[in-house]
Amino acid sequence: MNRVFSLVLATLALAASTQVTAHGLYCQCQAIGGEQIRCNGGMSDGTALPGATLDVVGYDDNTLLAGKLGDDSSFTFARPDGGFYVLLELGPGHTVEIDHKDIR
Repeated sequence: MNRVFSLVLATLALAASTQVTAHGLYCQCQAIGGEQIRCNGGMSDGTALPGATLDVVGYDDNTLLAGKLGDDSSFTFARPDGGFYVLLELGPGHTVEIDHKDIR
């Protein structure tokens, strides 16, 4: 019985000392003047994402502009006509979409 109790305590101590840290993906887009948009992307822990895929997609699901974040984790593009959204993708389950109506 004493051995079982010790094993349970050891397991609880290990579980309590383990830290699980999840970092979320973020993307922020801002209008520059009335004709350009600059988007910055990264991880919530401050990790930069140069080379990450950032696409501008029309409401018809056609890609209007395929891009990649630059060395400073940003991408600037001309504002397209009509409805669109910005899609930052790192892979399945790691995407952020920003509708053009939310870009000011």
